[in-house]
Amino acid sequence: MLGAQKTDLAALRLKIAALETRPILAGTMAAPLAAQGLLPLPAGTLTEIFADQPRDAGAALGFALGLARGLLAPRRPALLILQLAGEAQEMGVPYGAGLSHFGLDPERVVLARPATIIELLWALEEAMACRAVGAVVADIGTTHKALDFTASRRLSLRAAGAGTSAFLVRYGREREASAAKYRWRVVPETSGPKPFDPRAPGPPRWQAVLEKGRLRPDGPLSASGEDYVLEWTRDGFAIADTGVEPLDGRPALPRPQPAVLGDGLSQAS
Repeated sequence: MLGAQKTDLAALRLKIAALETRPILAGTMAAPLAAQGLLPLPAGTLTEIFADQPRDAGAALGFALGLARGLLAPRRPALLILQLAGEAQEMGVPYGAGLSHFGLDPERVVLARPATIIELLWALEEAMACRAVGAVVADIGTTHKALDFTASRRLSLRAAGAGTSAFLVRYGREREASAAKYRWRVVPETSGPKPFDPRAPGPPRWQAVLEKGRLRPDGPLSASGEDYVLEWTRDGFAIADTGVEPLDGRPALPRPQPAVLGDGLSQAS
């Protein structure tokens, strides 16, 4: 009799432990390190990603998609990308072959273009409630009154409750009050060196400043927050080794070169 009670108690403890690790109760648990490279990001959070200039839209959206990729899993394989219909015509949309090159299956990416910001925020909340969605990225090109602190609070609570992360890509230097757990400022950085041809573009890099929130207790701090130079790897973002110099000491080419010329660069004196 006593042995049966001990067995039941052990089983109950296992059930409680399993419930405590569910995303709905542990929305701030970090994703596995292997899935995010050296930049683990908690699941079930609302994150803002700012670029100072619209010309850096590619860097900001790419950074958001890179973070989102690390949160996708077999049980949550889908990624939703939201853009306003009018803004998408000016800013462009993600390129399927490019997504595939960086490890995102285009068949699992859903693009939506709502007509208004109200519809976009509604779609964002509904998508986070879907258990098949691992992350949602909203690329918002201009400032909208509807995206205020109250709206960000609703999104933050929905993200924590559903265990689905949401990324708001924004543009400009102004910062409104927000309930987002993290806020990044992203600037494109010179690409890393390419093996065997250090003057050619290598892995893409970003300068990313975590203006709000803390991600790593030992993270490099600046006046604005945790300041990283990040490099893309097949496992996700990694902190770049900025001390590596080109093998021959010459800088990378400042502009695109013809393919015929590029083939002979390594032999050029």
